[in-house]
Amino acid sequence: MATENPWRARKIQAELSKLGIELSLATISRYLPKANPPDSRQRWITFLQNHRDMIAAMDFFVVPTVRFRLLYVWFAIDHRRRRILHFNVTANPAALWVIQQLRNAFPDEPTHRVLDLRQRRDLLVRRCSLDCGLRSPSQANGFQSPWQNGTAERFVGTVRREFLDHVVVLSEDHLRRLLREYVEYYNAERVHTAIADAPAGRASETEPSGGAKAIRLPRVGGLHGRYTWREAA
Repeated sequence: MATENPWRARKIQAELSKLGIELSLATISRYLPKANPPDSRQRWITFLQNHRDMIAAMDFFVVPTVRFRLLYVWFAIDHRRRRILHFNVTANPAALWVIQQLRNAFPDEPTHRVLDLRQRRDLLVRRCSLDCGLRSPSQANGFQSPWQNGTAERFVGTVRREFLDHVVVLSEDHLRRLLREYVEYYNAERVHTAIADAPAGRASETEPSGGAKAIRLPRVGGLHGRYTWREAA
């Protein structure tokens, strides 16, 4: 797993647990190849931990195409399970477009009660969030303060490192299709170290027999994979 994926001990431990194999971090670390020194990254703080079950966040990030056209990706993410509730892509992120995305993300009576808005200075967006039954903090996030929207910023870093840094985007439709494939993997199968599970929940497996073998199922064009048991031929 360590040679096939850029994973360290905690991620491998979580993936092995899905195969019914329980190993300590010390045992896994003993057999890992030597890691490169980690890049210095700004640490992020998950805010309002006691109420994360009711909190969602939204944000934008920018993706350039092969012709250097800038596309904007909007997404909403659940704080508790880190599940992507909805996303979309546009070249013109106007307020009315954002309002429609909020309606798509929270179409009925929402389970969330607080929405952390990066664009909450826009009165139209703020009013729409209230119409959807969502309150937002009264103060806007500080300038260049990503830790104040930590859960959303963490997803942006993840999708860039694990996916967007390895593809060339041709167009808006192309980016939307690529992200749809990654988000499906992210929600249903990718094991998140903070919750030791996939955001949508992934059932653990047990070894069916002594001759079974753990195999890798490629995901997202082979950039990632999940492991499952298969009986030996």
